Amino acid sequence: MQEFGKFYQKTRDQRLRLLRKFKITAQQEEVLRKQAVNPALGDTMIENYLTDYTLPEGLSFHYLIDGEKYLVPMVTEEPSVIAASSHGASLVEQAGGFSTKLTARLLLGQIVIENVQNMEQLCSQLEAIFPQLLETAQNAHPSLSKRGGGARWLRTRPLSADLLSLDLAVDVQEAMGANMMNTMLEAVAQEITQRLGTDVLLAVLSNYATECLVTASCRIPIDVLAKGELAGETVAKKIVQASRVAQLDPYRAATHNKGIMNGIDAVVLATGNDWRAIESGIHAFATRTGSYRGLSTWELTGGSLVGKLTIPAPVGFVGGSIGIVPLVAVNHELLQLKSARNLEKVIVSVGLAQNLAALYALVTEGIQRGHMRLQLKSLILTAGAAPDEVAPLMAQILQSEKQDLAAVSRALQAYRKGRES
Repeated sequence: MQEFGKFYQKTRDQRLRLLRKFKITAQQEEVLRKQAVNPALGDTMIENYLTDYTLPEGLSFHYLIDGEKYLVPMVTEEPSVIAASSHGASLVEQAGGFSTKLTARLLLGQIVIENVQNMEQLCSQLEAIFPQLLETAQNAHPSLSKRGGGARWLRTRPLSADLLSLDLAVDVQEAMGANMMNTMLEAVAQEITQRLGTDVLLAVLSNYATECLVTASCRIPIDVLAKGELAGETVAKKIVQASRVAQLDPYRAATHNKGIMNGIDAVVLATGNDWRAIESGIHAFATRTGSYRGLSTWELTGGSLVGKLTIPAPVGFVGGSIGIVPLVAVNHELLQLKSARNLEKVIVSVGLAQNLAALYALVTEGIQRGHMRLQLKSLILTAGAAPDEVAPLMAQILQSEKQDLAAVSRALQAYRKGRES
């Protein structure tokens, strides 16, 4: 692959021409060129930039959170996510909406010390200089202190006989905070080495943000949940039982939580945040009891279905890609966001609504009926249909027994012959 040497030093045009010469067709090169939305911006955001891989964005409705209504932009490629989100939120809206609660908004970081000879002694030495270490952290990012944030506390946490984690908690204000956190951690690590001569293995933030938790809850009268011949109480009991299964079985919990993340990821992505960081922290939180469990719980109390979801959500309102991607600013305006805490409330509420919609579908009509109706649009397009052919084909195919690609292709051919005749 010598021809691709120093690829990062080439211009985008040079990269595309090089790919055309060795790897791709002229038509494929044209796709890469046309898909670029903002080449200048893309080239500053990532290395070896080629083009923009776009995902659809839509709006989810019916979100009433702590008495305020929200329009929620969501970025996702899965057809059923936004429809399910709006459905779940509408059920909760009828019952008065979501209530949320937030803990302190702190990001955590670790300085891991290796080759520890005397754990008790090292912990005592570190604890004795906590005030000085906190001051070092503050001085490493003084602008954060001016905004009311900064280092808040330290703790020692032995990992094994020879490994110690020194944890630093920082109020990063409205930012995601990764860069400022790592700057502060490295400054403290250097201070520790100079003072105590310890062997620092690494100094880096943790995405397991247990000091930045947000909870959404809702209470839905059971009569709201009635579906066809199924009484609301029956549906509520089935949702409670399905929730219980996710607490008992990690196989079910993984899918239960994936459904929650369908909504959370879509909002995190739409608001310019790091969805990978949020994903890792939330899934780690699902194991906090020692086994992997469903993140949400549903109970039947006093004639109402009561749902609750708690997640770590260290999202940012400023910084990173948030300030440089134009669409993020538009999405902030759609959401009418005022702060990172405001966004945390929206994200956790979307997760709970997504979960409610999934459980409701599972215990009533089954997951496939609504899901596959939306997936059918993608299948019709895969068969080669033009956008204006989707609606008439959809109506026709929904009446047929088979709804696979072969059946859709046959229906498309028949439809086109009918139009020609």
